[in-house]
Amino acid sequence: MKIYTKTGDAGETSIIGGRVPKDDPRIEAYGTIDELNSFTGQAVCLAKESGFEELARQLVQIQHELFDCGSDLAYARPREDKYKVKTGLVDHLETWMDELEEGNPPLERFILPGGSPLAAALHVCRTVCRRAERLTVTLQRDIESNPEVRRYLNRLSDYFFVAARAANARAGIPDVEYERSGKVFR
Repeated sequence: MKIYTKTGDAGETSIIGGRVPKDDPRIEAYGTIDELNSFTGQAVCLAKESGFEELARQLVQIQHELFDCGSDLAYARPREDKYKVKTGLVDHLETWMDELEEGNPPLERFILPGGSPLAAALHVCRTVCRRAERLTVTLQRDIESNPEVRRYLNRLSDYFFVAARAANARAGIPDVEYERSGKVFR
């Protein structure tokens, strides 16, 4: 099987049900979700190296869900009957966050991204996820697509934040508070 098709050489690419320019908002949004999926794969490797198997399992499930997000954004015309991202995906993210948060120290101020290699990777995931969410918001202003993708990405960035803190707590590395932050969390 040849990977190259040469059909994109003129600056267009295929989506489900049509072709669009490679800088179409759909491509920008799901391309960033693909980037996030790659960084999540890196975090899976680091979670396994750290012995944080439950987190690794969650992250692999998230990788599958990110493919679902991209798929739902790739329709030329909305196909609600074909959407894969449903409300339940947000529900399990919230359950995982609650479980991870139980082992985290109290948080009052903003923290700097970093700490352990796993936590640093999860903070990169968080920021790329936020960009994917912003691009999805932009997309959905003009093009109808699954609103659950936007909701999922919003909650997923929170998950990555909580998971990064859990990775540091598990490694015995304290989060570094932003020194000019006031108390923003109660």
